[in-house]
Amino acid sequence: MGSTGDFQLLCLENPLLDIQAEDDGSLLAKYSLKENDAILAEDKHMSLYDDLLSRKHHLIAGGAAQNTARGAQYILPPSTVLYIGCVGKDDYASQLRSACDATGLRVEYRVDEKQPTGKCGVLINGSNRSLCTHLAAANEYKLDHLQSPEIWPLVQKAKIYYVGGFHLTVCPPAIMALAKEAAEDKDKVFIMNLSAPFIPSFFKSQLDETSPYWDYLIGNETEAQAWAEAEGGDVKGKSVKEIALYMAALPKKVQERKRVVVITQGTDPTVVAVQGEQQVREVPVREIEKDKIYDTNGAGDAFAGGFVAGIVQGKSLEESVDMGQWLAKLSIQELGPQFPFPKQVYSKA
Repeated sequence: MGSTGDFQLLCLENPLLDIQAEDDGSLLAKYSLKENDAILAEDKHMSLYDDLLSRKHHLIAGGAAQNTARGAQYILPPSTVLYIGCVGKDDYASQLRSACDATGLRVEYRVDEKQPTGKCGVLINGSNRSLCTHLAAANEYKLDHLQSPEIWPLVQKAKIYYVGGFHLTVCPPAIMALAKEAAEDKDKVFIMNLSAPFIPSFFKSQLDETSPYWDYLIGNETEAQAWAEAEGGDVKGKSVKEIALYMAALPKKVQERKRVVVITQGTDPTVVAVQGEQQVREVPVREIEKDKIYDTNGAGDAFAGGFVAGIVQGKSLEESVDMGQWLAKLSIQELGPQFPFPKQVYSKA
C-alpha cells in the first residue's frame, strides 16, 4: 500500500494536554500513584493538576493516539494523517490545535460546550513516568460526530484506521463503526492498541467486541500479561511469546488478511506473532546510550506511530517494527512525546 497523502490514516482516541513535571516520589505517594502506570483520575486526584502547575512544568500536546498520529505524520508525506477526538472550547484546545498544525497533522475535533479539554498529569522520576488522566471533554466524544456529513466521507476515504484502547472507556460505538467499515471494505485495515493494563483488566468486554476485527494489535508486555490474566484459561500465566501467538489465533472476521500482534518489551526484542505461524518473529531494539535518554513519556506512542507509518507505506513487518523503534528512539531524546526538528529521515537499522 503506497503512500500518496490523501489522509489515508485515520486515528481516533482522546485528545489531552499533558501537564508534565518532575517528581521525587512525593506526589506519587500523596496521590497513591504507581511508577510506569496509567490510570483515569478519581475525585482524590483532582488537585494533582494544580500541584503540577505549581512546579516547573511543561504543557505538551498529548493523548496516546494523538501522539501516534503526530509520529506517523512526522514520517509520512503531508496530508496523510487525520486525527479525531473531543475537546472543550478553551485555551487548552487552542494549544492542541496549534501543536498539531505545527506538525502537519489534521485534526477534526468535536467541541463540547460544557466540559474543559482533557488533561493528563505526567509525573517524571528519572526514566520512570506515571500518567493520571482527567478525560473531561475527551469523555464526551459521540458517534454522531464520526457519522456526520462532514466527517464520515473522511472515514470512507481513509485506508487505515488506528484506535487507541483508551477510547474503549469513552465511545465503543465509534470504534465499532470503524471496525465494521474496515471489515466491509476488505482493502481497509483496522489497528488497535491495548494502551494500558487497566483496559484489558476492567474493559475486557468492550475490548473483546473489537477483537474479531483486529488486523493489527499493538501492546507492551505488561498490557499483554494483563490481557492474558483477564482472558484466563490456558493463556493465563503464559510467556509473552505464547500470549502473542494466542492473540493472533483468535477468531477473525476478515480471513483474507492474517492478524498480526506486535508486543514491545522495553529494551528486549519486539515480539511479532502472525496468525497461522507457529513461531513468533523477534526484532531487536535499537540501542541508545543511557545518557542520551531524556524522557520516556510517549515512547510507546512513538513506536506505534513509526510502525503504522510503515504499514501505510507498505513496508514489511520487520521494517515497520524497526521504523517504530527508530521513532521511539528519537522521541526519548526529546521532552515528552515529541520529535526533533528539522525532521530526520528514517534509514534501516
